[in-house]
Formats: sequence, structure tokens, C-alpha cells
Amino acid sequence: MKRIFSIIVSVFVTAALCWQAEAQVNRSQPSKTRQQKEAQYQREKQRREAEYQKQKQQKQVQAQRARQQAAAGQRKARHQAEVTEQAAAVDSAVIKEDERIARLVENEAKAKVEEVKPQEPKNEQIFTAVEESPKFPGGDKAMYEFLSKNIRYPEMAAQNNIQGRVTTQFVVEKDGSIGEVKVVRGKDPDLDKEAVRVVKSMPKFIPGKMNDKAVRVWYTLPINFKLQSGEVD
Repeated sequence: MKRIFSIIVSVFVTAALCWQAEAQVNRSQPSKTRQQKEAQYQREKQRREAEYQKQKQQKQVQAQRARQQAAAGQRKARHQAEVTEQAAAVDSAVIKEDERIARLVENEAKAKVEEVKPQEPKNEQIFTAVEESPKFPGGDKAMYEFLSKNIRYPEMAAQNNIQGRVTTQFVVEKDGSIGEVKVVRGKDPDLDKEAVRVVKSMPKFIPGKMNDKAVRVWYTLPINFKLQSGEVD
């Protein structure tokens, strides 16, 4: 009998312990679920924060690149403007120098009348300034048209992109024919040679005069060689 009673008591005790353990498990289950949700929320929050920081950094890098490209474009534009301005200044200086030399030659011609070739007789002297200057038939326009049609741009000078002004002087004889020809300010040997050749090929001028008489006169003629137009003026 006692044994049976002990078995019954043992069964009740075991059942009570199981019930107690199950109750504890049921009480702890909601707590673990909340912790898991909080942990998952924190991980999601961290992931979104990391993604936001990454996007923010990418936008900053793109903005920095855009600023650098804009600054490089501005520097390039300023450099091109400076180069253009320097080229214009050089061209202006060259033009002013050519004009200055032309004025010096003209003033020298007007300031004195002298014999160029001492070995020639006095009655055959060559004048640098006269009462009536020699004239090309048809005027200056016709003269430059003649030069433009008859000039042959030297091949070597063209290949080397050599351009510029060659100032020549030649004697217009009493009958209007072309006498001595020389270069007073050259640019390139080939251009100088071509300038002399084409001057020698010109037709007779209307001769210069002193006291209504034809005389020999030095005539100054600048010739500009320009590749872009393929002409000479």
C-alpha cells in the first residue's frame, strides 16, 4: 500500500514539475521574440544607415569631379584667351614695325636727292625723290594685280609656312623700263629671289620727271607673301 502511495505521489510531483517547466518556457518565449525583433530592427537600421552614407559619399565624389571638370574648363578657356591675345599683340607689333620702316624709307627719300651709283656720269644720276614719281600703267591697283597673277610662291617656303613682307627697290629708267633691282628688307632667300624676279618682269612704267624731263628714279615696292590666300599684295 505504501508503495502504491509513493508511486502516486511521484507521479503528481513529476506532473507538477513538468507543468512548472512548461510555464517557464511559455513565459520566456515572448521575451526572446522581442529581443530577436529588436536585434533585427537594429541590423536593418544599421544597413540603411550604411547605405545612406555610401550614397552620400558617392554624391560628394560626383560633385567634386564636376567642380574639378568645371575648373579645368575655365582654366583651358583662360589659356586659349591668353594665347589669342598674345598672338594678336604679336601681329600688331609686326604691323607697327613694318609701318615704321616704311615711314623711315619714305622720309629718307623725301629728305635727300642723291646719286646712288657714284661711278655713273652726273647727268645720269638716280634720284630718290622727284617732282613727278614714276607710275605703273593703270596705277597701283593694276600693278598689284600684275604681281598677284605673275608671282610664283616658292615651294620650299610654302612647305615651311614662311610668309611675310619683302621690301624691294628698283630703278625706273628714263624710258620707263626696270633697271637695277635690290632687296632692302628681306624675309627669306627664296621669297627675296621671287620678289626680284617678278619685279624684273614688270612692263615699262611712266617715268618720273624733274623740271618736266624724264629722269632715273629709285622706286620702293613692298610685296607681301601670304599663304592663306595664295596671292601676293
